[in-house]
Amino acid sequence: MMNFLLDQGLPRSTVTHLKNIGLNAQHVGQLGMATALDKEILYKARQDNFIVVTLDSDFHSLLALDKASKPSVVRIRIEGLKGKDVANIIKEVVEKSQSELQNGAAVSVTQSAIRVRLLPLA
Repeated sequence: MMNFLLDQGLPRSTVTHLKNIGLNAQHVGQLGMATALDKEILYKARQDNFIVVTLDSDFHSLLALDKASKPSVVRIRIEGLKGKDVANIIKEVVEKSQSELQNGAAVSVTQSAIRVRLLPLA
């Protein structure tokens, strides 16, 4: 089962929308990590087998610097989304890239494409 950890910039309502479509998720705010550094969020995700979902480009950079093979990170590069929109994007990413997410991937989502790069990043 895939578990998603949503970064602070994403609506907390996304958790409910994901659960309604059968995906497990928690928001960093629910875990007392609202002000956590990106490195701390990556560490938590690695320890607890989460896939991080974020609006922040720093996560992919940190994965590359650490030559990390986990956790997977989905970066959504679309501004102003509501919780339901974010949940639908995550659902689409899972449908297109489930095995990559489970094995370690850096995913970038734009209005027009979903790009998947396997970890570790070169």
